[in-house]
Amino acid sequence: MKIKEIMNNVNDFFSEHVAPPHKITSVEAAEDEGWKVRVEVIEEKEYMKKYAKDEMLGTYDVILNKEKEVTSFTRRDVRFRSAIGVEQ
Repeated sequence: MKIKEIMNNVNDFFSEHVAPPHKITSVEAAEDEGWKVRVEVIEEKEYMKKYAKDEMLGTYDVILNKEKEVTSFTRRDVRFRSAIGVEQ
């Protein structure tokens, strides 16, 4: 199962280097035989608990190569968790 392996690789990478993913919202094949993934992460959870009423969600675009390794990621958006998100 390629998609399950891709999702596990993204989860492992984000858990180690950014923050544990809240949700993976899309997995798409890229033109170069790699993969594009969109993932939501709860940003600075402890800080937000202490100073805000709502958690912030960061939306990231992640690129994986054909070996299913994360090669890059970019944060596209940050919003309150309770806000209705608009996918771009």
